[in-house]
Amino acid sequence: MSVWSNFLNHNGRRVQKWAQYFPVYERHLARFTGGSATMLEIGVSKGGSLQMWKSYLGPHAQIVGVDIDPSCKAFEEDQIAVRIGDQSDQGFLQSLVDEFGAFDAVLDDGSHRASHMLGTFRCLYPQISPSGVYMVEDLHAAYVDRYEGGYKRAGSFIEFCKDMIDDIHVRYSHKIPPLGYSPITLSMHVYDSIAVFERGRHSPQRSYTVGEHTLEVKKPDK
Repeated sequence: MSVWSNFLNHNGRRVQKWAQYFPVYERHLARFTGGSATMLEIGVSKGGSLQMWKSYLGPHAQIVGVDIDPSCKAFEEDQIAVRIGDQSDQGFLQSLVDEFGAFDAVLDDGSHRASHMLGTFRCLYPQISPSGVYMVEDLHAAYVDRYEGGYKRAGSFIEFCKDMIDDIHVRYSHKIPPLGYSPITLSMHVYDSIAVFERGRHSPQRSYTVGEHTLEVKKPDK
């Protein structure tokens, strides 16, 4: 069952998601279904999305929810753990990794404040599984002042995404200030209000020319 079908057939706790997110979820999370994946969702709200991920990923998955509201602890059930804490607290974030190990998927649907999203990314992204996926949604908040955003405002998550495009290509120019994520980032995807970062190993950087009984191999220049 697709994430969208799973959502439409959900009859548990309340869950609210933008429709354009579902193809993104499907594209990047489908490979984890049926396995023993561990998924972290920051922002529990009414607890319905945790149940949705549990149903979608299957009976062997571990779902972890994080929220600052202590009442969210009541949403725990089989396969679903809830931890109460602030995503801006680096020590709290580290405690999640220490307890549950490397997450295979992280979905940041928390405060939407730029400093919180950036701090969470910097702490957790390097520690997710080597083939894991990190998603940040509701990026329209990056254009809103009260979320520390604004058009081309320095420090917003959108501007960070633009810097990440350069960082992925850092090996091609000494002029690019390295962020340090290029060696562990296979790809980056930006959709309508959601960004996805996929960890993984890069293919060898070689340009091959074939044909006319000739094989030419060229390495990239900086």
